[in-house]
Amino acid sequence: MAKHAVRRLLVTLGTLTLVLSSLVLTATAALARGDAGAVYTMSNAASGNAVLVFARGADSSLTYSHSYATGGLGSGGGLGSQNSLVLSQDGKLLLAANAGSDQVSVFRLRGEGLSLVSVTSSGGDMPISIAISDHLVYVLNGGGAGNISGFRLGEGGDLTALPGSSRTLSNGGVGSSVGPAQVQFAPGGRMLVVTEKNTNKIDTFRVSGNGYASGPVVNASSGMTPFGFDFSKRGDLIVSEAFGGAANASAVSSYHIRADGTLATVSASVPTTETAACWVVVTKSGNYAYATNAGSATVSGYAVNRNGQVRLLDANGVTGVTGADPNDAAQSANGQFLFTLDAVGHDISMFAINGNGSLTRLGEVGPLPNSAVGLAAR
Repeated sequence: MAKHAVRRLLVTLGTLTLVLSSLVLTATAALARGDAGAVYTMSNAASGNAVLVFARGADSSLTYSHSYATGGLGSGGGLGSQNSLVLSQDGKLLLAANAGSDQVSVFRLRGEGLSLVSVTSSGGDMPISIAISDHLVYVLNGGGAGNISGFRLGEGGDLTALPGSSRTLSNGGVGSSVGPAQVQFAPGGRMLVVTEKNTNKIDTFRVSGNGYASGPVVNASSGMTPFGFDFSKRGDLIVSEAFGGAANASAVSSYHIRADGTLATVSASVPTTETAACWVVVTKSGNYAYATNAGSATVSGYAVNRNGQVRLLDANGVTGVTGADPNDAAQSANGQFLFTLDAVGHDISMFAINGNGSLTRLGEVGPLPNSAVGLAAR
């Protein structure tokens, strides 16, 4: 009987091994599928804007897939902004700014393709940046005196304006543009932030439960030409400073946002040692931030500690080398890869994000239209 018991045990163990092996293979295949995604940019052509889709492999490799007309017009040139093309938080919708026709287009993701759902007036002149928090959207219009305008985003992708939601920037809606660069919600969706390049100001707006913003509270930037920004997982605001494009003068600052919308500086103008730092991406872990330096064709990496302080990863400020004039950046949904849109190089550079924050360059894909702007990834 002992022999029969042993035999039954061996059979059971063998079956269990096969089941576990099958589960491992299934999990590995699922992980590989989950690692795949897409990277999106816009043609921004004045004759007709379009979203360009690049399929992303699990190794970050990009393959051009298709072009989808937005139903609006581009500006035909650079926008000087971040977040002109953004994915919804659930990854089901893609929103694109049509700077030439003052509209916002919404696409629904259909497998590896896109389906245009709606084209809506942006509520101002020359939309350049879009912020999303659940079903609330605010658009930053950079033309004229500049403003932000609010919308409700439906499950199907319809965009409905919030009546009376437009808010002026630090100039009170008087005079020429203040050179806004980006709008984005702070974590939790109760605060909006806008950077102003021309005035060296950072505006904050409190957002009520009904979606309406109040403000702005106008804050002085730590350094000159505050540009792109992102938030850490703890809600620290991390902002690039281009310093007017002066050679090797760029920096990154970090802030805490108080409940009343005022900013408390945590790290003041920590140099990149590079030129024209304009775009910022914080990793999914919140431990690292990357600033792209348009004038140096480089990426400067920073470590971000629990208190929101930032520290340059590399003494020379060069964590990665991009194509010419990187003017936007995005990371994959799994946080493993960083991409930069290189305006003069007319390509997208690809990097692996390593555990210590260093970057491994993986090549580039192109060519892109000369007017290409915006970058989003999943």
